[in-house]
Amino acid sequence: MTEPGLYVHIPFCLTKCPYCDFYSCTDCSGIPLFLDALEIEIQLCRDEFSRFDSLYLGGGTPSALDDRQFTSLLEMLLDGFKFSPDTEITVEANPEDITPDKLKLLKELGVNRLSLGAQSFNANDLRFLKRRHSAGKVREAIEQSRAAGFGNLGLDLIYGLQTQDEKKWLENIRQALSFRPEHISCYQLTFAPGTKFDDMRNKDEITPISEDNAANLFQVTSQLLEDAGYIHYEISNFAREEVFFSRHNQKYWEHSPYLGLGPSAHSFNKTRRWWNHRSVRDYTQSLAERRKPVQGWEDLSNGQILLEKLLLGLRTKKGVSYALVKEISGIDDKLKNLADHGLATVSGGWIKPTIKGFLVADRLPLWLAD
Repeated sequence: MTEPGLYVHIPFCLTKCPYCDFYSCTDCSGIPLFLDALEIEIQLCRDEFSRFDSLYLGGGTPSALDDRQFTSLLEMLLDGFKFSPDTEITVEANPEDITPDKLKLLKELGVNRLSLGAQSFNANDLRFLKRRHSAGKVREAIEQSRAAGFGNLGLDLIYGLQTQDEKKWLENIRQALSFRPEHISCYQLTFAPGTKFDDMRNKDEITPISEDNAANLFQVTSQLLEDAGYIHYEISNFAREEVFFSRHNQKYWEHSPYLGLGPSAHSFNKTRRWWNHRSVRDYTQSLAERRKPVQGWEDLSNGQILLEKLLLGLRTKKGVSYALVKEISGIDDKLKNLADHGLATVSGGWIKPTIKGFLVADRLPLWLAD
């Protein structure tokens, strides 16, 4: 992970999912103005980093762009920045947007990794989540992606729904496994402030699953996927082989540099983090005036950098190096305590969380740095 990654936030969706707290808007008439603004942002940020080896188009719903718009987007990015010959180019896509023609275009433009927001193979789950696609469309999109030649396919699934029990959730995973995707992400349903589901929870219209139930689902998910030959390489992520780990997302977990373009996108250069306006209007207005659309930034202290490296690294199977923490007072006793409680292993100069440790990953760095 020596080269930075490039992320582009496409903030348009045909509908807003009630659980999603990523910035998006449902007025797609603003896409042309957004693309004009993005072209200016590319020019202004051309010299931030010398070269990238990953490009990730997320959102929102990147696949909501029509063929002409998507072609313009990719050409602007590939012409505006330098990329390694083996760059991983990922596009998030809604199954409902997948067609043979769309897939053919993506391949022609150089996209080599597809991430499908399947969320579930169960019709009741999809209705609960207010997804536009059907379970049948998920299967069709996967089959069409394979027929188009995509050999690096990821599926996103969500667990912890009112419509699920353990049996139904595991059946969901088994259906995903029947397609042998190279990558599977399993996310627990969350209730982020400002989302429709959070409002429903506050009104007692939705009841989140218990912590014990969530922990059980997490552990049976890990066991089933590892038994199927997948590597549980990050809390929510599994891959068939190491080569299919998400190169781009690993940059976040390894605290590597990245550049973010588009409304609400974040950037990081190892000592400073900055973020764009969380508004298409403010974003496009800034760029119309040829100003970078930066809303704010922070310069990180050595202590903040250490804590972030721990927070991110201890989310992964790889963990963090002992060299990173060796200067912390009483570190050996703290590590022994984690090992005694089955939360981490320490060997070969690395501190690696266990499955039990993954369940409390956000607390591990605080126990070490305290």
